[in-house]
Amino acid sequence: METAIVAGGCFWCTEAVFRDVIGVTKVESGYIGGSVENPTYKQVCSGTTGHAEAIEVTYDPEVISHAEILDVFLGTHDPTQLNRQGNDVGTQYRSAIFPLDDAQAEEAAAAIARWDAEHPGEKAVTTIEGPAHWYPAEDYHQEYWDGEGQRNPYCLAVIPPKLMKLRKSFQDKVKA
Repeated sequence: METAIVAGGCFWCTEAVFRDVIGVTKVESGYIGGSVENPTYKQVCSGTTGHAEAIEVTYDPEVISHAEILDVFLGTHDPTQLNRQGNDVGTQYRSAIFPLDDAQAEEAAAAIARWDAEHPGEKAVTTIEGPAHWYPAEDYHQEYWDGEGQRNPYCLAVIPPKLMKLRKSFQDKVKA
């Protein structure tokens, strides 16, 4: 198994997308890229810690490659929005990739270049950051969409369109 860490706005939303991707065995919501040790959700939401809401994706590279993980990531959120996704505004909602080694950093740069080439007139503002320490989010944030999220009006408005985008744009990457 291998791991990738990405931030694309609300971690509830990106977690819900990647739980439906083939080859993905685990998705954990958390915080990365900031200056405070063991940050809380409230601290990160304040925008003062420098952390991004992110997900750590554990996947089987025999089923899906790191490059494909990054393509799904860039294709299921709006990588052109600086420090925001929809109504979520602040650096904690930035679009970022946190490579775990030099090879992942090279793949991140290649994925952003691919996205830019496929979207003439648009430019991804996704940053490549790190190294940085990963902090798992509080337990109530894990697998949020499968529980509380399906009763949360925000999630009901934001997550289904992302899941539809996954199913439309990455049909061969969706779990049965």
